[in-house]
Amino acid sequence: MSIDYDAPRAAQEDELRRPLDGLKTAKGAQAGDAVIDLDEADLTESFGLPGADLSDEELPVQVVPVQKDEFTCMSCFLVHHRSQLVREDNGRRYCSECEG
Repeated sequence: MSIDYDAPRAAQEDELRRPLDGLKTAKGAQAGDAVIDLDEADLTESFGLPGADLSDEELPVQVVPVQKDEFTCMSCFLVHHRSQLVREDNGRRYCSECEG
């Protein structure tokens, strides 16, 4: 299919008034007939409830203690490599991201 790029373009208002074929409803279908099939069990698993008791839950994460070449920043409380150490005051260490 060839396109004539020199042909005058329709005004933007005309394009908005023109019905879109993709939005036309099918024969016999009404706008309110849409049904969403949701399983209640799937819905409850996807929501995190604030204040829920999760003391029985186990996390599948292995916690590794701070290594000799790492430190905990006293501003952001993240563990960083020694190469990011910028300042140390009275045993309190700060990273380059917090001192920048």
